[in-house]
Amino acid sequence: MATCPSGHESASDDYCDVCGTLIGSAVLTPFAQAPGSMPGAAPGQAPGGVSPAEGACPRCGVPRVGQFCESCGFDFNAARPPDPQTAPPPQPAPPPQPAPPRLVPSAQPANGAAWTVVVTADRAYYDSVQDAGGPDAAAIGFPAYCPERRFRLAGTEVRVGRRSESRGIHPEIDLTGPPADPGVSRLHVVLVAAPDGSWSVVDPGSANGTLVNGDEIPAGETVSLRDGDVIHLGAWTALTVTSG
Repeated sequence: MATCPSGHESASDDYCDVCGTLIGSAVLTPFAQAPGSMPGAAPGQAPGGVSPAEGACPRCGVPRVGQFCESCGFDFNAARPPDPQTAPPPQPAPPPQPAPPRLVPSAQPANGAAWTVVVTADRAYYDSVQDAGGPDAAAIGFPAYCPERRFRLAGTEVRVGRRSESRGIHPEIDLTGPPADPGVSRLHVVLVAAPDGSWSVVDPGSANGTLVNGDEIPAGETVSLRDGDVIHLGAWTALTVTSG
């Protein structure tokens, strides 16, 4: 039976059975360890007994242990491809929108020409009025000078007559004069634009009536006009309609 340096009797001759002290000259055999491993770690284990995760650091090549590389700090989770996302359910297609309305340009004469009214004094018409007689025909004379006047037709309506401030009548074709035709009413006729770009004339009820190409037109009736038509009103006034 061996005795340890502390005086304990021990059945073992290398270490004391009581205090574990080395007895004599026993020599410890070093534990063979894998390069880079910690003492007491099993082969293939990371420090602390943690098994390395699958793969190695793509930056420095050190085996992966956990989320971050213990050598360079590389974040393995950040390098992972994103988890597949569930595609959102398809949305119903929006209802078809109605087509915008077509813009139809305003109607114009077929040849694109403008309409004009030329106002003159017509001696032949004056003579026919005198021949027909009337209560005031003899008192009306033919003007010695009446310059030709031109009016461009525009808008939807053009009134023809003699201006009256008291009645608030301001026709677009004002025949007040001088010279003034006393047979023209304050509002004698109205020229009306048609959808196709042509024009018509209507007598709303003048005192002395209206003629188109020598024929009297009924009051309130719309009469279509053509290029070259002549409208007579009053005692000697002629309106020649031209297109172009």
